[in-house]
Amino acid sequence: MTRLPVRVPGAAYPAGDGGHPSSGNVPGWLPGRYPDPVSKPKKSQVMKPSTAALKLDVYLPATPREFQEGLVSREELDEFQRNPPQWLVDLRRDGPHPRNVVAARLRVSNSGLARGGITEPLTTAQIAALVADPPPWLTRERATHAEVRREERRLQERRAETDKTTVPAELVVRTSTAARQTARGRRNP
Repeated sequence: MTRLPVRVPGAAYPAGDGGHPSSGNVPGWLPGRYPDPVSKPKKSQVMKPSTAALKLDVYLPATPREFQEGLVSREELDEFQRNPPQWLVDLRRDGPHPRNVVAARLRVSNSGLARGGITEPLTTAQIAALVADPPPWLTRERATHAEVRREERRLQERRAETDKTTVPAELVVRTSTAARQTARGRRNP
């Protein structure tokens, strides 16, 4: 059985050994660089139509069939956001709108929509009718949502004040896990 020589990285090889970069026989090789590209060229990232519809804030079943059936690349999504086609402009203006858009336009949470019995997507006209003559559930959910938002802001301000009174991170002495374990007597030598 014939054994092939094993090349050890960083080992010295005789000059003139044609396959080693230090021999100078590898075309395009520069000291300190790999002779060939290390990474592959990047492919365009693609996403499912449902993800793209979510990012565009549109209701997927209302989009054109070719949008629903194909994959959407990151570049296409960026182009939809920069220069929306007419179908996207119409969907954003008239609807039907997905739950998160309906909730935002009614100024309630998604859970508030469910509690109010709204389970289907609504058009802009239906949302306008609800805003013009709000049912009792909508008034109640708006008040609940506003209270929750106030509480979130209060807690955020409180955390910001607490952060100002704590010791800055650069003044905290950090120790390694091994040092902490040794100090506690848990680490075996």
